[in-house]
Amino acid sequence: MTGSIGLLAAAIAIGLGALGAGIGNGLIVSKTVEGIARQPELRGALQTTMFIGVALVEALPIIGVVVAFIVMNQ
Repeated sequence: MTGSIGLLAAAIAIGLGALGAGIGNGLIVSKTVEGIARQPELRGALQTTMFIGVALVEALPIIGVVVAFIVMNQ
């Protein structure tokens, strides 16, 4: 894809990746806070699991950027 269509595809890939990651991170953190409020003694375990989940969710926009660069270079 060349020209403006390639740029549009790249922008959509990055934008949707960022939007999905933002929603996912919000849900993960809110449920973690909810779990800590219910069982404060599990705070450490819940935070560890939360950070792993956030890291996995943050991989999505990075993959979107890579796909965008691939599309732009074709």
